[in-house]
Amino acid sequence: MSLRSSIAAVVALLACGWPSLPDSPRVDVLSTAKSQTLIPGVWGGDHIRMVVGRDDARLEYDCATGTIDQPIILDASGKFIAKGSHTPELGGPRRNQQAAVPRARYVGRVIGDTMTLTVTLEAGGQRVGVFRLKRGDDPLLTKCR
Repeated sequence: MSLRSSIAAVVALLACGWPSLPDSPRVDVLSTAKSQTLIPGVWGGDHIRMVVGRDDARLEYDCATGTIDQPIILDASGKFIAKGSHTPELGGPRRNQQAAVPRARYVGRVIGDTMTLTVTLEAGGQRVGVFRLKRGDDPLLTKCR
């Protein structure tokens, strides 16, 4: 078989659709040859809600907000490390003072529809908390505002 006919055969297979594989569990990542990116969506758990976008994530806690300022890239075992911010909220009136936004480190692991997430402030290494989130859960938060 010539190279030209081999290419034509591959193109024909792709055009007709590759034979389907048996049912497999849902995959929660977008895969590329080099990495796996967490699929956008809502993740929730006790006292935390995270909305994952294609390029970042927004977090909301009972009394804080946070960001992950980059795509969440998982390694082969579902682990990730990402940087962002963590801003505590306080109840009561606020003055219009611009404070520095604390930088945070987000370390997590995704297995199926469950994520374990550890949030640590970069300055001083203070641990904000360890959270367990589930894909698709949209928790009710008790805001301290």
